Amino acid sequence: MAESLMDIKRQIASTKKTGQITQAMQMVSGAKLSQIEKRANNYQIYANKVREIVTHLAAAQLLQLEAMQTDGKADAKQGFKVASLLQEREVKKTGYLVITSDRGLVGGYNSTILKAMMQMIQDDHKSPDEYCILAVGGTGADFFKARGVDLAYEYRGVSDIPTFNEVREIVKTAVTMFDSGVFDELYVCYNHHVNSLTSAFRAEKMLPITDLDVSEVADKNIDYLTEPDPDAVLEAILPQYAESLIFGSIMDAKTAEHAASTTAMKSATDNANDLISRLSVTYNRARQAAITTEITEIVGGANALE
Repeated sequence: MAESLMDIKRQIASTKKTGQITQAMQMVSGAKLSQIEKRANNYQIYANKVREIVTHLAAAQLLQLEAMQTDGKADAKQGFKVASLLQEREVKKTGYLVITSDRGLVGGYNSTILKAMMQMIQDDHKSPDEYCILAVGGTGADFFKARGVDLAYEYRGVSDIPTFNEVREIVKTAVTMFDSGVFDELYVCYNHHVNSLTSAFRAEKMLPITDLDVSEVADKNIDYLTEPDPDAVLEAILPQYAESLIFGSIMDAKTAEHAASTTAMKSATDNANDLISRLSVTYNRARQAAITTEITEIVGGANALE
C-alpha cells in the first residue's frame, strides 16, 4: 500500500509539472497570437490599397480582355499586350505552395492541411509530372519527402511573427518560378484563421492573377501619372502585388498556427488538471483505506491482549 501511495504521489507531482509547462506554453502562444493578429490587421489595410491601385491600373486591359472574351474574338488577343502575371496560359503543370508549421504541439493544424493536400492531388492529378510542391515549414517538407514527392522548393524556420523581408525569398521565388514557366498556375494552400478556436483549409489561386474585378474601382475617373507608361508600371507593380498576396497568406497561416497551439496547450493543461483531480481522489481513498486498516489492526491487537 505504501508503494502504491508513493507511486500516486509521483504521478501527481509529474502531472503538475507537465501542467505548469503546458500552461506556460499556452500563455506564450496566446501572446504571439495577439501580436500577429494586430500585424495581420494592419497589413490587410496595405494589401487592400495595393489591390485597389493594381485593379485601377489594370482596368483598361481587363476591360479589353472581357470584351474580347464576350465577343469570342480569340484572334484579337494577338498583338494585344497583357501583363505576364495577368495572362492565363495552358496549364501543363500546377504549383502548390503548402504552408505548415516547423514544429508540433499545434493539435490537428498540420494534419488538416496535409490530408486535404493529398486528397486534392489524388482528385486533380494523374501523374506526378502534372504538379510540383513548394513547402514552407518543416512538417510539410518532411511529410512529402517521406512519400517520395520531389520538392521544387522548401523553406524552414519562418519566425513566429514573420516580416516581409524575412519571407522575401519565398515570395520572390514563387513569382519567378511562375514567370519562368516552372508551373503555369500557383495555389497557396494553408489553414485560414477564422477565430481563436476555428481554422479552415484554403487553396487559393494566386498566379496568374485572375481575381481582379474592375467593378471594385470606386472612381474610374482617377488618372494616375505614370512614367514611362501604365503598362510598364503595371509590369513592375504586379509582382509586388502577387508577393503581397503570398505574404498575406503566410501571415494568415501563422495566425492560425498560434491559435491552434494556444487551443492545444489549453486542452493539455485542462487534461492535466483533470488527471490531478482524479489521482488526488485515488490517493485520498488509498490513504484512508490504509489508515482504516492500521486502526483495525491496532484495535484487534488491543482486544487480543485483554
